Amino acid sequence: MSTSKVNQEVNADSYSDAMNVALYALAPRARSRAELHAHLIKRNFDDVTSEAVLDQLELEGLVNDLEFAQLWSESRQRQKKLSKRIISQELRVKGVAQDIIEEVIAEIDDESEYKLAYALAERKYRSCAHLDPEKIYSRISGVLSRKGFSGGLTSRIIRELTGTES
Repeated sequence: MSTSKVNQEVNADSYSDAMNVALYALAPRARSRAELHAHLIKRNFDDVTSEAVLDQLELEGLVNDLEFAQLWSESRQRQKKLSKRIISQELRVKGVAQDIIEEVIAEIDDESEYKLAYALAERKYRSCAHLDPEKIYSRISGVLSRKGFSGGLTSRIIRELTGTES
């Protein structure tokens, strides 16, 4: 058997193995291209093989960073009640390109973010309304800041909930 034929077989085997690893990684949830690339590199596949697998998965529609980012954003808003700022940070960590992040974040309008923050604050307010105003402010602002909402939005919502004007 010639050396080039052996190299082709090793590359074909490596490609097949990498494809299987990538597909298993995609089974539980969608992933960004960068996440999958890091996963393949961690599993000791070379860069050329990893890129070839990722290109094929993109062609087949199984890897799409825009779709991934949109799904991630919707999920994080619905389940974790996170702000645009936190979602943007998470997508950046997952290796999604900045232009895609900006496109996805632009889809979240200020009104829906306000409603999300208000609902969170209202729930917290019901559980601590009997406390003194400083504690109420502290608890609600703590919840909203952990979810990534701005201080200005937090103050506005607390004023609306407590009926106070500053």
